[in-house]
Amino acid sequence: MSFTPLSIQGSWVFTPQKFDDERGSFHEVFKLSAISETLGFDFQVKQVNQSVSKAGVIRGIHWADVPPGQAKYVFCPRGSIWDIVVDIRVGSPTFGKWDADVISEKNGKAVLIKEGLGHVFLTLEENTVVNYLCSEPYNQGAEHEINPLDEKIGIPFADKWSASEFLTSPKDTNAFSLAEASVKGLLPKY
Repeated sequence: MSFTPLSIQGSWVFTPQKFDDERGSFHEVFKLSAISETLGFDFQVKQVNQSVSKAGVIRGIHWADVPPGQAKYVFCPRGSIWDIVVDIRVGSPTFGKWDADVISEKNGKAVLIKEGLGHVFLTLEENTVVNYLCSEPYNQGAEHEINPLDEKIGIPFADKWSASEFLTSPKDTNAFSLAEASVKGLLPKY
């Protein structure tokens, strides 16, 4: 596995070494020792989530209160997503910025996101499956969201998906903007 840092500190894209032959392919999806030895980050899996989505679905921007926060290791065993990390940490030099990569069944990539960062993705194919290995279990009272279409953050979803509309949950559509979440004191500190 190779680790490439995104421009948002605390996030990396993992590219596996794939072995292809006449039967298909094989690659490691997750290896704790590779994360801890290379990044010095001890990622303990306490919950595994899976979503199945139509094409054009936006899920996020989500994060959990810090501490303890919720680190995520995200991969896509079927279909493809445009996976986006948003820096929502007040005081960070990249506050309000984002970085992204395409994660797919074909490329086998994954994204590791440390606690305190926002996460969102756009599905690029029908019946896309996304798995999230989480460092903490879901805690309804500690979970938050920012509207993924917040103009101040400016994620250009339309550049990746040509449809005129996206599918989002009512919770995400009605979520605070980054500025509103900041004023309400919901955002983590850098």
